[in-house]
Amino acid sequence: MSSLTYDLTLAGLSVGSAAALTGIGLIVTYRATGVLNFAHGAIAMVCAYVLRQCVVEWGWPLWAGAAATLLVLAPALGMALERFVFRPLAVLGSDPAQTLVASIGVFVLLVGGAALVWGQGARDDAPELVSADPWGQLAVVLVLAVGVGTVIRWTRFGRELRAVVDDRRLAVLGGIDADRVAAAGWAFGSFTAGLTGVLLAPYVRLDPYGLPLLVMEVVAVAVAARMRSLPVAVVVALGIGVAQSQLTRLHPSGRLEPLLQAVGANLFVVALLIAALALPRIGTRDALPRTATARVPTPPGVWTVAAVLFLLPLGFAGSDLHTAVQVPALGVVLLSLVVVTGRGGQISLGQAAYAGLGALFTALLAAGRFPGLPRLPELAALAVAVVLVAPLGLLTGWPAISRRGLALALATFAVGVGVSRFVFAQPYAVSGLSLGRPAGFDGDRAYYVLELLLLMAALLATHALRRGRTGRALAAMRDHEAGASAAGVRVPSLKLLAFVAGAALAALGGGMLGMGLRAFDPGAYDPVRGLLWFAAVVVLGADSTLGALAAAALLVGLDAGARGGVAAALIGVLAVLVGRFPGGPYEALRTAAERLRLRRGAALTPLGERVRARLRPVERRAAAADGAPPPPGPPAPDHESRTGGAGGNPKNAAAGRVPTLTARHLHARYDGFTALDGVDLDVPHGRITAIVGPNGAGKSTLFHCLAGTHRPSHGQVLLGGRDITRLTAHARTRLGIARTFQQLAVFPSLTVAENVQVGAEQGRVTDPGAAERALRLLGLDGPVRALPAADLPTGTLRRVELARTLAGAPRVLLLDEPAAGLDTAEVAALTKVLKALAADGTALLVVEHDLDLVADLADVVHVMTAGRIVASGPPARVLDALGAQEAPA
Repeated sequence: MSSLTYDLTLAGLSVGSAAALTGIGLIVTYRATGVLNFAHGAIAMVCAYVLRQCVVEWGWPLWAGAAATLLVLAPALGMALERFVFRPLAVLGSDPAQTLVASIGVFVLLVGGAALVWGQGARDDAPELVSADPWGQLAVVLVLAVGVGTVIRWTRFGRELRAVVDDRRLAVLGGIDADRVAAAGWAFGSFTAGLTGVLLAPYVRLDPYGLPLLVMEVVAVAVAARMRSLPVAVVVALGIGVAQSQLTRLHPSGRLEPLLQAVGANLFVVALLIAALALPRIGTRDALPRTATARVPTPPGVWTVAAVLFLLPLGFAGSDLHTAVQVPALGVVLLSLVVVTGRGGQISLGQAAYAGLGALFTALLAAGRFPGLPRLPELAALAVAVVLVAPLGLLTGWPAISRRGLALALATFAVGVGVSRFVFAQPYAVSGLSLGRPAGFDGDRAYYVLELLLLMAALLATHALRRGRTGRALAAMRDHEAGASAAGVRVPSLKLLAFVAGAALAALGGGMLGMGLRAFDPGAYDPVRGLLWFAAVVVLGADSTLGALAAAALLVGLDAGARGGVAAALIGVLAVLVGRFPGGPYEALRTAAERLRLRRGAALTPLGERVRARLRPVERRAAAADGAPPPPGPPAPDHESRTGGAGGNPKNAAAGRVPTLTARHLHARYDGFTALDGVDLDVPHGRITAIVGPNGAGKSTLFHCLAGTHRPSHGQVLLGGRDITRLTAHARTRLGIARTFQQLAVFPSLTVAENVQVGAEQGRVTDPGAAERALRLLGLDGPVRALPAADLPTGTLRRVELARTLAGAPRVLLLDEPAAGLDTAEVAALTKVLKALAADGTALLVVEHDLDLVADLADVVHVMTAGRIVASGPPARVLDALGAQEAPA
């Protein structure tokens, strides 16, 4: 082995050891708490700063500073985060998206706090805890990995840790102290983060933004290990470190030389992109916590106040006006997050990349340096840059088709880091680049007027994407993706639309920001900024355009009027509170204000109550709105409802013309388990077919195969002779196959009427009265129609879900336990509606555990056991035989 190869290998082992420490800490924290700690890099940065403060500023001995930092501060910080931020979320049973927002909030808070305390400049005098010789670092990594692996696999604590991760509540019922386990996991994870920070600080820039991002780039080693295997994480980290070091000896030539050199110097970023986009994904639950996208009523007159505030800077001068120029531009960037995150429900941590590309392309086009295009005036360059960047939204939109929650967050973060490292940080793209302002708008005041006009255009575009048919479809996808697909929403296409539109808006705002600063500054669009912008939009109302504008003013105003880092610290605190309070800080403030108003409100005397009752009778809300039993029964479908929209389809009103849904020889397997074993089934028109059987019999799998949410391994699904086996759920909905869900699939941020309207619009019903007839059919045409679905009881929501499916004029209706959660009166009303639909020619398939309901409702009953249909026939014969088998001998 040559001397150069040996030296590069040692250097690579040193880098890989630090990466392995990060992977170990992330995996332990994840296995102890189920949280991918996005704040890991920020904790590393804080510990590095504290060690420098102790040794350099205060003159402590190195061993004392290291002991205080690594053995006291780091574990204490981890336990504090577990106790005050993540334990309340775990106790409340929050989803992974809420913990993700909280961990990003902690990241932003620590970065902002470090900038406040130590300033934003880089430090190059961090003390060296371990010598540059990699063998000591490697020994530390291997000892930690072996020790942690042994504890997790062979000790009682390890078994308790795995039990807590699998099901915290069940573990507590089994006598495990889940809080102790989680606190220990967080303490160790923070210790490894601190150790990583103090090891790296002497060899990289110690600043509040660079070091956290550098540490988070190596999250790829934990993802590659599927957040479980410590040996895999260590091997991957050391391998990438050595490979990256060895690549530095290569000197490629040609036009691709700069890019190849960038790849070789950022191999961990390449690994992050591959791990996030190609490896088996983790975290597939809700895209965003419900509190982040809750409908917040806008107080009257607030837009007038906002307009006045945005016009005020026209009276400023000097530095105040120059600072105000940044607000509309940043507001446009944050509006892109309103479209993607607030309305579409997709986590996007890479919007800063698209904003930066918009500024970069604008500068290149205005300078005549963009390949294949001539030099353009600044305003034309901005427009062309938006057109060029918009399709690049597919970089994050395409992974979003198959990813949600944590997996999508990693993919978008990886794209943002990749663009930052391979484009913004490369001299070949940005060297000697300047950016002017459009002709006639060179002054700050004139340019601010232009920005206001562009901001107005962006607001109108955002409004168009948040209202009407497209807005309702986006909200439906955000609230319940499977339910939206079942309602006919083209979910993949809609996700792509959201990301492409978001990229276009971000590029517009980024170009405006660059022209306002008169330069392309790569640091203004780094991935840390993207995390800050995401957190700001979420805490101030992800689905609120007003919240985006307020966030822009807050971020620019605080950073300009106070020491750098104030804005980040404040946004971090608010993001942490989104997780700490179940309803978020806004909900807490509204609740407190409501309680205060109730305490101070004046009460009428009994005489006053009687007088008011005579002068102005109090209108009572519909019984369904306040949780009371529903009306005695919805009206029977009249002739109008049976010939269009809610009750049937005019093209298929004749029973003989309604196609039959057929399953032939269906086989389905899950991880080696046979769920369906050669199932044949017919769902004829005008009849109610029921499927019964014990849990695990395959009923739900059969249902999913018919609905299009699961593809069988063998067999066919036919609709009137047409093979639809490979069609998606929304495509089957548009053919007339509608479904309901066992777990309610309604869109809580939409009103009852909007929920039903989604079903009519996506089912492509041309009759404008279809939604109204569905509301009337299910008794939802009273005051309840205007209420958000989130505030309604289960019985009413069941009717909302059924009304939405009927508004799309289905020819085949699949009902998964439609009586779940209903009382006797509601079940009786539901039975009337379903029988009326069958009499109207609709084909119905019901999966139900209530055998009394099945006996009263079904024309044909199939009994399933072990993935097969073992008995079929009229309800009386089949259910009597089934009861006889279950009766004791």
